[in-house]
Amino acid sequence: MDSFVNEKDFALLSQDRYTFEVLARILKEECELIRSNHENLLLCHSESRYPVWIWTPDNAPDEVKGTAWELACGLRPLAGGYRYNLKYELAEYFIEKAAGEGVHAGISMNMFVYDCPSPIPPDTAADGGLYCCTAEDEEEAAAMIPHFYTEIGEEVPPYEHCLEKVRNYIAGQGFFFWKNKYGKTVACCSCKLNGRFATISSVYTFPDERRKHYAQNLVWQVTRKASELGCIPMLYTDADYQASNACYEKIGYILRGKLCTVAVAN
Repeated sequence: MDSFVNEKDFALLSQDRYTFEVLARILKEECELIRSNHENLLLCHSESRYPVWIWTPDNAPDEVKGTAWELACGLRPLAGGYRYNLKYELAEYFIEKAAGEGVHAGISMNMFVYDCPSPIPPDTAADGGLYCCTAEDEEEAAAMIPHFYTEIGEEVPPYEHCLEKVRNYIAGQGFFFWKNKYGKTVACCSCKLNGRFATISSVYTFPDERRKHYAQNLVWQVTRKASELGCIPMLYTDADYQASNACYEKIGYILRGKLCTVAVAN
């Protein structure tokens, strides 16, 4: 098992180009851990806090699943508080193996993967407009990131991590606010370009500003910008947030794949 990836790995991931697009992007950046046999198994952990990504092909034999389980247990065990992003068939195998070892694991999040080949304007326009953040907005943007993590039930990262995150987005003109007609920031999102794809994430609206179509108009505007750059906009969502998913579908997003996150059950 090698500790690096090569073109064979990216060719393998292209079999699941939507569901594992974020993994393909992560592998081009710095990672804490990479393991690959360049054939049917790839494990990656970008940095602490984030889930471990594990890719195997569809209908992988139990031998491959078993190797994936042993690799994950030896390097980033569930019992150590790590979480895994993976396909459902591998998740079922992992949950059963964990139970056999006395670890109560389960699916902590169901994820949908969408792309948007043809953005559709929202039915209802929101007051205010899109604002592309600059270095002067770093602190305000960094203060919004913890709200996003809390909203999706994830561990809130330290402030310095949030600040570094938004600085990277802002450097690439990829962090946005929606400001209402009074100039108040009411929502945010980020956009990361990766070759032919543009991944939209960190979508958050303050609770007292919801149901005013801010998030839908924000995401549509950013989606349109990405399309104009020749990229295919895409995003990952919590499959259980039906209202948000319906909002994305109305502006042209199409469901392309499904993943889940496995963790020790509370």
